Amino acid sequence: MECISVFDMLKIGVGPSSSHTLGPWRAGERFIGELKKKKVFNSLSNVRVEAYGSLALTGKGHATDIAIMMGLTGADPVTVPIESIEGTIQEIKERKLLPLNNTLDISFDPKTDIVFVREFLPFHANGMKFIATLENGKKITETYYSIGGGFVVKEEMANSKRKKEKFKAFPFSIQNGVQLLATCKAQNKSISEIVLENERSLRTDAEIDEGLQRIWDTMLSSMYTGCHTEGNLPGGLNVRRRAYDSHKKLKGDLPYSTPEEWLQTIRKTEVKFRSILKWVSCFALSVNEVNASLGRVVTAPTNGSAGVIPAVLMYYMVIENHEANFEHIKQFLLVAGEIGSIFKKGATISAAMGGCQAEIGVSSSMAAAALTELMGGTPEQVLMAAEIAMEHHLGLTCDPIAGLVQIPCIERNCMGAIKAINAAELALDADPANAKVPLDKVVNTMWETAKDMSTKYKETSEGGLAVGVFLSDC
Repeated sequence: MECISVFDMLKIGVGPSSSHTLGPWRAGERFIGELKKKKVFNSLSNVRVEAYGSLALTGKGHATDIAIMMGLTGADPVTVPIESIEGTIQEIKERKLLPLNNTLDISFDPKTDIVFVREFLPFHANGMKFIATLENGKKITETYYSIGGGFVVKEEMANSKRKKEKFKAFPFSIQNGVQLLATCKAQNKSISEIVLENERSLRTDAEIDEGLQRIWDTMLSSMYTGCHTEGNLPGGLNVRRRAYDSHKKLKGDLPYSTPEEWLQTIRKTEVKFRSILKWVSCFALSVNEVNASLGRVVTAPTNGSAGVIPAVLMYYMVIENHEANFEHIKQFLLVAGEIGSIFKKGATISAAMGGCQAEIGVSSSMAAAALTELMGGTPEQVLMAAEIAMEHHLGLTCDPIAGLVQIPCIERNCMGAIKAINAAELALDADPANAKVPLDKVVNTMWETAKDMSTKYKETSEGGLAVGVFLSDC
């Protein structure tokens, strides 16, 4: 049984994609570690990388090549200064040398040493081969798969064994919704309390709080940055940033100078239904515009869906509960992480495997569940909200125009956030005993839908809006 922490589901990283950017970045870091383990690191003369399948078809638009190079330099996506990335990549291109782990310069020309191969490897749509050439001519090859949400695996059986060993640390074995509800009932605890007990088997309370605070700080920072940055997004579509204009109309004239003061200021603005819709959409837009600009966001559970959870949590803090504090944030993130893990265990969070239902659908489900618990919902109502949110994303395709995480991806975060709030309200007003569709059934249905979905609708930019809208139209 798979062990997934809330810190696996909510990761800090660089946009625009968890599977196409963060995953390849982490694969590059991992390759360095394996070379060192084999004691051949100092004998390298060249590294070549082949990106397969969906990584090849939309890799350029997702900055896969940039991510691979940054990973091989040993830079950490959690802490690397965003403004330094462009200079690092430019220097590699000009010198045709790559500072491997920032300690060893090796021969490397991005034009020839990063190759995009349209062929799909059998295990997953996002495959990568790292090929190291040693000074004596010997080659070492490792194959990795970016399976969504920044998760990177080598092969299913070896990874499964590692997860199984790690899972022994969790006091509560939870694979699906039925088991989660049974555990809550047996322990007489809420979902967030059960998740916290599992997390405590891996980290101290101080470490948990510090990690969750860092996640929220990053979410708040990305919303703040997106709402205060004007102009067009990079990539060639000339998409105008909309969060800035929307925020300017909504915020009023109250002064502030930090993200925290900004949050307090929003609490003083007008509260009408239209205003709430606009604020929630503004929050979601802001995060995903930062993501589309190779900015730092929280993968939740993916980068393409990174705006949904921050938008819904911010909604709770500035609209529903002006007294909300870190304990509410902690509760929200713990529940969201657990619901995301159920989808990862029973289906997928990779758009390359399941279409956008696996990204926006899952993030909406996570946010709906978390909001429901904060609003006083029972564990049964929490799972009902998660089910409702996903039910109305089933079949959603992934069809980014020009392979960029911009159209329709950014707006879909707005819709996912609004649906999450609506799903929570429906669940809170309902008796779960009357529900006809349990969460586990919708998880299974999502996976079956994913398997039946044509490959052209799975982050390949070969169907849907990606071919229905021409670049000349933009």
